[in-house]
Amino acid sequence: MTASSISGAAAIVGIAETDYVRGADQSVPELVLDACMRAVLDAGLNPSDIDGIIPPPGFISSEEIAANLGASEIRYAVTVHMGGASPTAALQSAVMAIAAGIATNVVVTVGWNGYSAMRPRADVRPSKRRLDPGPFIDVSRNFYAPYGIRSAVQWYSMYIQRYVDLYGITPEDAAQVALTCRDHAQLNDKALMKGRPMTMDDYLASPYITEPMRKLDCCLETDCAAAIVLTSAERAKDLPHRPVLWLGGAEGHPYPADEITNRRDMLQLGLDAAAPRAFAMAGVEPAEMDFLQIYDCFTYVVLMELEAIGMCEKGGAGEFVANGNISLAGRYPMNTHGGLLSQGHCWGLNHIVEATRQLRHEAGAAQVPDAELGVVTGYGDLGDGSIAVLARG
Repeated sequence: MTASSISGAAAIVGIAETDYVRGADQSVPELVLDACMRAVLDAGLNPSDIDGIIPPPGFISSEEIAANLGASEIRYAVTVHMGGASPTAALQSAVMAIAAGIATNVVVTVGWNGYSAMRPRADVRPSKRRLDPGPFIDVSRNFYAPYGIRSAVQWYSMYIQRYVDLYGITPEDAAQVALTCRDHAQLNDKALMKGRPMTMDDYLASPYITEPMRKLDCCLETDCAAAIVLTSAERAKDLPHRPVLWLGGAEGHPYPADEITNRRDMLQLGLDAAAPRAFAMAGVEPAEMDFLQIYDCFTYVVLMELEAIGMCEKGGAGEFVANGNISLAGRYPMNTHGGLLSQGHCWGLNHIVEATRQLRHEAGAAQVPDAELGVVTGYGDLGDGSIAVLARG
């Protein structure tokens, strides 16, 4: 089995997502199981048909999902540890398992309490669980935290400021990403920011968190879950929905992955290496995409990703996102569900759910006309990257 041989071997056949809320009534396992069950039903399958599970790192195990879902014979279970790049990278793992005959129907799922876990409640005892040990935790605790660098927006600002200075990126460039995601969220009933439109004045008036990033450059905190089901392209033909084929994908990691300041080039992302391999496997070019679902933890990261995947040259993302080019009426509609910036933060699995809706032609008011090809990216930790090229089957 070679990389090219698995292109088109598997398809997404089921999708589901919970509401995106701040303060869920359900626990994380309950959210995940809700999404998994509805994704399995959307695929026209039964829980007993599931024999592969790829859960998120840290929140719920494949064993717990299997036991409560009723998936009695799990042949393949793995967890991808790439932060927000994990769900898109997990597609590649699921496709490999299906193409090799190890598993038949694989669930990829993510769920978390990304809002409520960060805020104490009077009726819930605070958790004493410590962060999992790892290289980045040690680096952050020993070398970043003493200087007040303690959160993601602060870690990212070190290389985003370099990006801004090197290429002359303006706040108005970043604003185009935030404004587009907010506009698209107005078409999505599940978007946390539906009914809360944004103007350029709103964006520019939002306070700086860590320069160059303002509050409205940052993704949302939400409680939520999502799930998708993949099976072989052949079996997908017999299931209820138009299959969405995985044509190619890849993952990439900056070096060193868990430290920023000692990199030879801190602007070299995992996607710079992953994207050419994914498009080559899929046999298509970036310019052929009908839509883009780009991991949007921060607006400036989106600009860097667009350059890394080849939509424009280095430093050219500001021009690329200008003049409505990434709006629904533009050439490359982006984050048509509102993204992490305005729908909710589900580690980017909601980007895959939305890409599937687009390629099924089931996206309603946000539908990109005649969508046949799309790309999804993931972005994790300090530059890990994943990418998937998807097609209407």
